[in-house]
Amino acid sequence: MQTHKTPPFLNLGIAVERFAFQLNHVLERICALLVAAMICVVWFGIVERYALALGATWSEELARYIMIWAALLAVPCCAYRREHIGLDLVFSRLPLDWQPPARMFLDLLGLCFFLFLAYYGITMAKSGAHQYATIFGMTMFLPFTAVPITAGLTVFQIAAVMIRDAAGVTPLFVGKGAA
Repeated sequence: MQTHKTPPFLNLGIAVERFAFQLNHVLERICALLVAAMICVVWFGIVERYALALGATWSEELARYIMIWAALLAVPCCAYRREHIGLDLVFSRLPLDWQPPARMFLDLLGLCFFLFLAYYGITMAKSGAHQYATIFGMTMFLPFTAVPITAGLTVFQIAAVMIRDAAGVTPLFVGKGAA
């Protein structure tokens, strides 16, 4: 009788991959909505400036804050799909047996960077609570929280990818096309 060996973290890997996939699914949709909102705000600003002349001065600033959130929320999406910058040119030229340790090194490097960014992003967001946006009169807390929130999400997605790789779990987005 033959015993079937499973990787030690298989159940954990499957659970983490399912959660990471769902999180990525939500983040991708939020990014799409934010980009659509940004386009609407920019178009409103153009139409307002050249046709309506209502005197609305907020569109450029709002578009900027939406763009910051959309761009930063795309980072954990890219980390989940391993579409972040990973020195692909060099990585692809490595021998196959060197690629897993190199991938692990790059993941650990990314994990450390985003942990650092999350930690210092919290300090930045706290200081933003005492700074005010020029047009809206709101504090900069909300725009600045984009940094620690997205860095924390990226840390989770990188860790999920590392667990997925260690468990030998196939990513759920493989074979499903664009999610």
